[in-house]
Amino acid sequence: MSNENPIVMVVDDDSGVRNAMRVLLKSVGIQSVLYASAQEFLAAYDPAQRGCLVLDIRMPGMSGMELQQQLNLRGAVIPVIFMTGHGDIPMAVEAMQHGAFDFLQKPFRDQDLLDRIQRAIAKDGERRAALGERERIKTHLDSLTDREREVLHLLTKGKQNKMIAQELGVSPRTIEIHRARVMEKMDAQSIAELVHMCIDIGVAS
Repeated sequence: MSNENPIVMVVDDDSGVRNAMRVLLKSVGIQSVLYASAQEFLAAYDPAQRGCLVLDIRMPGMSGMELQQQLNLRGAVIPVIFMTGHGDIPMAVEAMQHGAFDFLQKPFRDQDLLDRIQRAIAKDGERRAALGERERIKTHLDSLTDREREVLHLLTKGKQNKMIAQELGVSPRTIEIHRARVMEKMDAQSIAELVHMCIDIGVAS
């Protein structure tokens, strides 16, 4: 099963619910994997797998809330949709405060669930794209020499070549060469883009 294809992972101790979800998702062309418990899901969980998690908030053993906490500890980005009973609304609100994507009160309409799943899958794609972009920028940053990093830092502070040259005790021509290398290695088309890159990965403010 390819990590590139989004999959809905359903965790519910009720086999009837799991099977109904599988049939519903299959009817609209969405792949799903079903788990009878939180422990079973955690044992099989692949952080690289795209998609979303549909999770019953109350389950024997490890609850849905406890599973969410475990995923948070692992730094997981997968969006979580909780299925809740009426009395579970306060818990669902707490889950949202801890990063859950959405919750759906039982009984719910099939279309309401499918709408939330589609939004969650789209959100997962956005998060992973942003993480991938940050990793790309960090890789570029790691390719800079120490002097190029100094020049980058001063460029993102808005300093001109002449000012940077004076601060580092070198000629403006040397700074021009370093600046060109920084722009090339960082794959930046402008100083503004360079500043945005550095802000994204937390090395400029």
